[in-house]
Amino acid sequence: MNLRVGMIAPISHPYPPGGYGPWERVTHDLTERLVVDGHDVTLFAPRGSVTSARLVETVPAALETAQGGDPRLEEQTHLAIAMEAAAEGQFDVVHSHLHVHALVFGRLIGAPLLTTLHGAAWNKEHHPLLRRYADMPFVSISNKERAFLPELNYVATIPHGIAVGQIPTGTGGGDYLVFLGRLAPEKAPDLAMEVAARSGMPLLMAGPVDEAHRDFFEWLMGRRPRNVDYLGPVERSDVWELLGEAKALLMPLRWDEPFGLVVVEALATGTPVVAWNMGSMPEIVADGSTGFIVDDVDMAVAKLGRIGDIRREDCRRSAETSFSDVRMADSYASVYRRLQPKHR
Repeated sequence: MNLRVGMIAPISHPYPPGGYGPWERVTHDLTERLVVDGHDVTLFAPRGSVTSARLVETVPAALETAQGGDPRLEEQTHLAIAMEAAAEGQFDVVHSHLHVHALVFGRLIGAPLLTTLHGAAWNKEHHPLLRRYADMPFVSISNKERAFLPELNYVATIPHGIAVGQIPTGTGGGDYLVFLGRLAPEKAPDLAMEVAARSGMPLLMAGPVDEAHRDFFEWLMGRRPRNVDYLGPVERSDVWELLGEAKALLMPLRWDEPFGLVVVEALATGTPVVAWNMGSMPEIVADGSTGFIVDDVDMAVAKLGRIGDIRREDCRRSAETSFSDVRMADSYASVYRRLQPKHR
């Protein structure tokens, strides 16, 4: 049974994102695959978005590129346009990727509203709202994510998928390590630099810096070892080469990361991952097969000595079988269908 799906995209970054924007990237890959699979998808997204689905442009631009305006009003407008269409009976299911903000409309529309939290429940300020709508259907992106607020009505755990078929496999011949992500305290880029200093391996770091973490970034750059280079934010076109030629992706953490899309992107290029034993990392990285799960810097340095034992084809196969857009779309379509009888 093919379905009419109303897809509510995030609006923080351009759609699809040319650089940073993991929520937008997942929403894009899911939407494109659902269209290929024959579903009738309407995407609600900022003006200028590119998609194979039917596009409804809701706001003039993504918040990242908007010139002025109140972000809260832009978000309200975005949601109002989507929910008005849903209230008119245009969809069999509405799927929100926009944090928690669509929940307040969920009981006012005829179609079921499915929410993918993307880790939003880690913020305890959101818990009162989430508990108010705890009976509505939620999808968790990892088993670990459920621990943030286990009483929600989780109808499935669906790991993020990416369009693996569009990602080239690298050679790992660059003889360097890579850290790719926001340069923020919880992402622990300083621990990645410590691993590089201790191992003697060059480290390339790339990713955006939020203004809220500017002081942390300045502190970080002030203690950067000579074998560490910061490349700044990188465009999507450069990500695959950066990851694919690396010996390993370093994924240090100081918080329970609910997923970590960059880990799957690295695996898709064939690059193994050295990840801290926190959050969803043990669910994504198969210790000793597609990388190593470590407890600290000492263990990370030691495991890098065995990184050559990891077969790049095993990393790629893991991405193809467990974290592809095909698998993700099939899983979501199954959830959409299960929700239908409750609303007929």
